[in-house]
Amino acid sequence: MLDQAFNTVYTKFKLHFYQKVFSRFENREATLTTVESFCMEGIMALGSPTVAQFAQAMHISTPNASYKINSLIQKGYVEKVRSETDRREYHLRPTQKYLDYYNISYAYLQTVVDRVKARFSPEDVAKLDEMLTVVGNELMPEIIAPETRD
Repeated sequence: MLDQAFNTVYTKFKLHFYQKVFSRFENREATLTTVESFCMEGIMALGSPTVAQFAQAMHISTPNASYKINSLIQKGYVEKVRSETDRREYHLRPTQKYLDYYNISYAYLQTVVDRVKARFSPEDVAKLDEMLTVVGNELMPEIIAPETRD
């Protein structure tokens, strides 16, 4: 029962995102390929990784990652920012152009969170927050959480 509920919520978030992405293709607004969209999702999830960190997290070669990143840079969705701590290192940072694009999925997430807060008691919301924090921090050890980077 729990697995079905979890899958339903996860699937609905994915479907909402895909619907918004495809509607942009229909209106000729999107310039990201499907693979580039997934790359950007990975960069957003990782924080501001280096190309090597991105490649490692996605289980692809560094040259393959560089190729994909360079395309995203040319399209104006990513920029490389020099590290403040190690001047030889560059971190990938989404541009405002991508953040505007990304907000299609984040806005819906915020809508659902607002609905949760309206529907459930503050105690239930706090318990859900606690449970999701445990799931994210402890029960998914295969996925390395992004470190805080400059």
